[in-house]
Amino acid sequence: MTDENAVLAPSGIEVGADGEQPLVALTMNKMLALMRSENLKAGQPLPSEMALAGRFGVSRTVIREALRSLVALSLIDVGNGRRPRVRVPDGDVLGLIVDHAVLTEHVSIQQIYDVRRTIEMRTVELAAVRRTAAEAEHILELVAEMYADYAQPERVMEHDIAFHIAIGRASRNPMFDLIVRSFEAVTRQTWRVSWTSRRTEADRMRTVEGHKIIADAIAAGDPGAAAKAMADHFDDSVKALLNAGIN
Repeated sequence: MTDENAVLAPSGIEVGADGEQPLVALTMNKMLALMRSENLKAGQPLPSEMALAGRFGVSRTVIREALRSLVALSLIDVGNGRRPRVRVPDGDVLGLIVDHAVLTEHVSIQQIYDVRRTIEMRTVELAAVRRTAAEAEHILELVAEMYADYAQPERVMEHDIAFHIAIGRASRNPMFDLIVRSFEAVTRQTWRVSWTSRRTEADRMRTVEGHKIIADAIAAGDPGAAAKAMADHFDDSVKALLNAGIN
């Protein structure tokens, strides 16, 4: 079944009656509106493909394409033999946007770090107040692993990324958690440069020690000290990137 008001574009893609927005995009928007109007939460199912096609007056092919697009945006999950379900958002898609903005030179690495510094100072303040004892211990353990694996930079990087993600989760604000996760792809590009730009062992150890100061402030429940330590950490990172010629 196809919307009687839809037409077929020269490329073979159905478009809406106004000839402007592809029918698949229109259908995606209708699905998102349906999720809002039905107040669907993560894990809850959408209607079946057949029901959606009848509801929106489009073919099942259009429904499948719209569902694939929503899956690609990490907004729903579709499994074999299952109705599509609302998905918990993650940082993957937002991370692709951030990474693309850097690759296309829409924003600079320094601008990304400026935003990160601002966001993560607030995130760590909240983590210092809201973290559980188990979360504080986990953050301290990640720092201990950075020390233990100091001679293996790739492992230190993984602990470093996990450290910031753990703080985002401990903030109890899912938006901060989502945003912090979105920086992972850019961090993987810049971390090695930042590490190697530190010419001496003392310089490299200082960045690990900076993480320890942050972790200790979180464990002590001191948001002011945690925010200052995070600001110092980012200032040191930005300096290292500038020394490496990244701006």
